[in-house]
Amino acid sequence: MSRGLAEAFVDARSEGRAALIGYLPAGFPDPERCVELVVDMVAAGVDIVEVGLPYSDPLMDGPDIQAAVDQALRAGTTTETVLDTVRALSEAGATAVVMSYWNPIERYGVDRFADRLADAGGHGVITPDLTPEEAGPWMSAAMRRGLDRVFLVAPSSTDERIRTVVAATSGFVYAASTMGVTGARSAVSSAAPALVARTKALTSLPVAVGLGVSSGEQAREVAAYADGVIVGSAFVRLILQAPDRAAARDAVRRLAADLAVGVRGNRASR
Repeated sequence: MSRGLAEAFVDARSEGRAALIGYLPAGFPDPERCVELVVDMVAAGVDIVEVGLPYSDPLMDGPDIQAAVDQALRAGTTTETVLDTVRALSEAGATAVVMSYWNPIERYGVDRFADRLADAGGHGVITPDLTPEEAGPWMSAAMRRGLDRVFLVAPSSTDERIRTVVAATSGFVYAASTMGVTGARSAVSSAAPALVARTKALTSLPVAVGLGVSSGEQAREVAAYADGVIVGSAFVRLILQAPDRAAARDAVRRLAADLAVGVRGNRASR
């Protein structure tokens, strides 16, 4: 586990709470405002930030993130923009990882991407569509530069599959709470607690839950059984709906603060 991710989870655990992980695509709503908004998230209580690498075929993403990614791409966001965003966030003191489909990294150059990300102060990459069996080049490049490799488990994962995933993973395990696309939901999937329990039985790595969390109350629910709570679409939706820059910043700060209270809500039971 990279020093940054390790510290974030250790610090959260020492406070008897789950870590809060926030997501935003690089270049959304524009490169400058993206950095500004993520810094606001961190100031309001987000522990780790996922910087999304916009991709033209985001099949696993719901309508809010697809709209944000499309806006970022139309504005000219590239992989270089993503790396510049990570650098700016790292210089601002944020613990940043990249969330990316595999194709853009492969096209950019696996070793080149690992080198540039590490040099920018990034701590790892979440690769939702890359399986451990096909990740050999990325595993080698990431380990060479001390980057974490975050793979996903899902409710459909067998115990054998979970063993394979956690053996290749470092940093934390991303537990997708549903089989659908990303998106804020009125309730977190009932399959999430069992998936986390099965995963934690097979690894000592932290397990963070994503897909669906959109409120402090939901964060409190997930924090009762998971080591991390991941929130993306809810932040994106607020920014898409905001009438201006100030309103977007205010909305992001308020949601991050609410979520930060939520992940602390089960402190006595952890």
